[in-house]
Amino acid sequence: MISTPPASTLTFHTASRRHLLVECADLPATMALHHSLKAADLPGVTELIPAARTVLLSFDPARTSAETLTDAVRGLGHTESVSDTAREVTIDVRYDGDDLAEVADLLSVSPAEVINRHQAATWQVAFAGFAPGFGYLAGDDELFDVPRRSSPRTRVPVGSVALAGEFTGVYPRSSPGGWQLIGRTDAKLWDLDRQPPALFVPGTIVKFAEAGREIVEVAGSSARSGASGFSGSPGAEGAASDSAVDSAADSAAAASHSLEVLRPGLQLLIQDLGRPGFASMGVSAAGAADRSALTDANRLVGNAETAAGLESFGGAVLLRCTGDGVAAVTGATGTITVTAADGTVLTPRLGEAFALADGDELELGPAERGVRRYFAVRGGIAVETALDSSSADTLAGLGPAAVDKGTTVGVHDPRTAPHLVDPTPTQPRDLPQAGETVTLTVTLGPREDWFTEAGIETLLSQEWTVTHESDRVGLRLNGEVPLERGRTGELPSEGAVTGALQVPPNGQPVLFGPDHPLTGGYPIIASVDDVDLAAQLPPGVKLRFTTSARPTPNAHSAEASSTAAGPRTNENEG
Repeated sequence: MISTPPASTLTFHTASRRHLLVECADLPATMALHHSLKAADLPGVTELIPAARTVLLSFDPARTSAETLTDAVRGLGHTESVSDTAREVTIDVRYDGDDLAEVADLLSVSPAEVINRHQAATWQVAFAGFAPGFGYLAGDDELFDVPRRSSPRTRVPVGSVALAGEFTGVYPRSSPGGWQLIGRTDAKLWDLDRQPPALFVPGTIVKFAEAGREIVEVAGSSARSGASGFSGSPGAEGAASDSAVDSAADSAAAASHSLEVLRPGLQLLIQDLGRPGFASMGVSAAGAADRSALTDANRLVGNAETAAGLESFGGAVLLRCTGDGVAAVTGATGTITVTAADGTVLTPRLGEAFALADGDELELGPAERGVRRYFAVRGGIAVETALDSSSADTLAGLGPAAVDKGTTVGVHDPRTAPHLVDPTPTQPRDLPQAGETVTLTVTLGPREDWFTEAGIETLLSQEWTVTHESDRVGLRLNGEVPLERGRTGELPSEGAVTGALQVPPNGQPVLFGPDHPLTGGYPIIASVDDVDLAAQLPPGVKLRFTTSARPTPNAHSAEASSTAAGPRTNENEG
């Protein structure tokens, strides 16, 4: 039997109006708590994000509350051990990493002993993060406690086997990173054609072996294949067949209804409401930055709210339509012009449905107030999905790529839309432009106790400017006085939420957007309540933060107050 950590050892922190962070004493206790929470399936909990010392609970405020969840977590009892049924994976490694000799020196053993003990240890996936498929593996050999490199590499090759702190990990794709490299493997850590796509999910038992074996073994699963990965579930062949049918249908739709991109503007992405529910594989929800704008656009044209549309950053987009249809534009203000094949010019209104005819050219002028515009067309954008979503995740590199000039985007048959066109226009929104000041309400936590009282006052009293180093990962903010910290160093990695104000060592916060890292090691002082408004903040906007209530010390559990160069704030994670 393994049991939930005693309630007296748990600390509860408000992470936002819909997130509760539960802190444990150590990694084993965190893993046990995560297992107990999965088994308990508490009402209203929509996602669990385990990390090194914490589990982040996402919940639906309409179904539960932070107070209710706190009581429920405190009351969790014993759960059955899964050691007998845990998924097991064996990974073949060529131990020729660039840092092997240095790691041996750091651990005061020979390189051969590092290799032998790395293979002899039993590793278990504690949590996922940093990139889809990247697992943090905790071992049972206390030898392995290795500091990160003082200077991270700008590029770590895919398949690198590495050590950092108490963890080992395998890079599922090439990326920057500061872990110590001891070897490499051909195992495929992330494969969308596999079920599940991630080889490493929390609870998986991992053994490492010298390269030369012909298979990657997976116990507790039907999958067995070569060293590059393992095959999907028994239904994979049928799924592939269904995918082929869907692809053929999409091709037919694209032939009769499509959009040719004549000018994409600064950034044009395909977005829907994202892919929640895959945090255990290191995948964040992503999705439209301004969700209310996309759902409004879909409502106007009669689509399901989950249908994919186009998200434009900055505007200046020009599209040519094939086939007749109905469209709507929402979000940032700016001109909307439809030029017919005969030269007739129409100017539809923002937030109202309008007709498109075959050959029409639709131009979205530059964004004037706000920064993101959403275009929905009846039927929805037809594009291949990843984990049941058409969302482009710019940090993880998941989903469709940014739409370039000359691209033809397919549109589903308008007759497939489930609802009638809605003639009710959207309510006008008061969106900002550069130079104006916006006040955002924040919920303090989960780590405001890492800052001095003066630091918190600075957050709430000082004016902040949104800099040009901002994108869907996050908005870098700049203030005259940096936030003063009461503690130095970094936290063990823990879950982060959209709207979080994460504070790196320079004291200038970053406001996380939809493509933010799933976990991070810098303290989060607060979270913005209205993330849709935050998505419409252009560079140059001035911000002031306010909060309707301040939690008293040590009472986080019971109170919840109401890009070109992107801010890659957590490169230390890899």
